[in-house]
Amino acid sequence: MESQRILAHKPPVLRGAFITFEGTEGSGKSTQCRRLARSLVNRGYHVLQTREPGGTPLAETIRKLLLRSSQSQNPKHRMEPITAACESMLIFAARSQHITQVIQPALAKGMIVLCDRFFDSTLAYQGYARGLDKTVLQETQQFIANGLHPHLTFFLDLPIQEGLARREQSKKYDRLDQESLGFHQRVRRGFLELAKQDPKRIQKVDARKSPEDLASHIASIANHMIHHTRSLHLIRSSGNKKNRLVARK
Repeated sequence: MESQRILAHKPPVLRGAFITFEGTEGSGKSTQCRRLARSLVNRGYHVLQTREPGGTPLAETIRKLLLRSSQSQNPKHRMEPITAACESMLIFAARSQHITQVIQPALAKGMIVLCDRFFDSTLAYQGYARGLDKTVLQETQQFIANGLHPHLTFFLDLPIQEGLARREQSKKYDRLDQESLGFHQRVRRGFLELAKQDPKRIQKVDARKSPEDLASHIASIANHMIHHTRSLHLIRSSGNKKNRLVARK
């Protein structure tokens, strides 16, 4: 009965816009998230740029645990293998803090929240690639999200081998980069399937385009959504641009 009462309470009134960026490793979503943030700030919007896992001190600590490699040469930095179930629950724990402490308060103020990864990544990585029950993942998301859904999601699609080559050049390898090629292919198929299921929200864009062309295309789609979604009540000002962009990492 107690859990039913928790699930039944009314979600907070959210006035802002929630836009997420999704994609496989090396797709450039983090770069495009930053570019859109700057574009929106230049148009006078108040923007919060954040990421998952992460966004709060506790969630960032969980992020470090999730991405630490089990193959480190230094035993002190080596992480024991993480089970799929443990991985998913850590992600949900970080997201619960992130939503409550950061995302919902910003949306309630009328800000535009740009998030590098959200629940679509959980379905793609832990559901389609790890093989966890997607219904269980969806029910857990419903429990922690309090009715929160993105208004718009950009899925940056890129061939897997090209994305992994980009990551290798950047020298920012983490535990997920070390997964098998088959794992990353399942992740991409998961994202493609999710985009087919929800084409109105999830905008699939070709991540092989130049960063400049891609940024222009993404900004055009975002601006159209912002101007044509009647439920949005966004705050704007002509003040200092630095005061209009908050980056949480």
